Amino acid sequence: MSVLTRKELLESLTSGDIRFTPEIDKFQLQPHAIDLRLGYKFLIPRNWVLDDQGRRAIKVSIDEIDTHHGQFDEIELKPGQYFDLLPNEFVIGTSLERIEMNAHDLMAILFPRTSTNRRGIDLSLSGIIDTGYNGHLIFPMKNEAGNQVIRIYPGERICQVLFQKLTSPLTTEEANLHGMNAAKYTDSQSQNFVLDKDEERQMLVAGKLGELKNQYKV
Repeated sequence: MSVLTRKELLESLTSGDIRFTPEIDKFQLQPHAIDLRLGYKFLIPRNWVLDDQGRRAIKVSIDEIDTHHGQFDEIELKPGQYFDLLPNEFVIGTSLERIEMNAHDLMAILFPRTSTNRRGIDLSLSGIIDTGYNGHLIFPMKNEAGNQVIRIYPGERICQVLFQKLTSPLTTEEANLHGMNAAKYTDSQSQNFVLDKDEERQMLVAGKLGELKNQYKV
């Protein structure tokens, strides 16, 4: 696979093979990557709840789907507001841009910007943006600057995307097939969380990894 350069990125943006909403600006276009800006929405882990038992820690296991979906508080800022990332705090950030991967021979890889890491923000990601993906991106953020609070603003350039051309194009059906089933993240789920396939998860919880590998050979 080859990485698209600035010239090829501009051609892909013009043709609609890659589309961003809102459109990117000149600050975001790099020699062989595109920077993404931080969005207004943040998801903050909720690690305790007050119920009839008392102040109880929330413990999420791989099979507790409902608890998994309910363990985050969502914050959506307004223009001009900031987000203080507390010491050692872990949150989920979202991209300002919605991305559409419309070419059947393109995929992308998401990386943190070095300037983000230098501030003490750990963006622990190296995620794949699949052919045909359509939606916002989500990424984990953690403050690792000791006891310092890190103030971040929506619109900051936070991570970067490298686009790569596949050796052969994929059909829509091929691009949508992840493992055995359709992709977890779809247009309507682009800023939510989806666990792995239910049947796979149940077998893992039951300690049936060997049976899973044998039953689902490629």
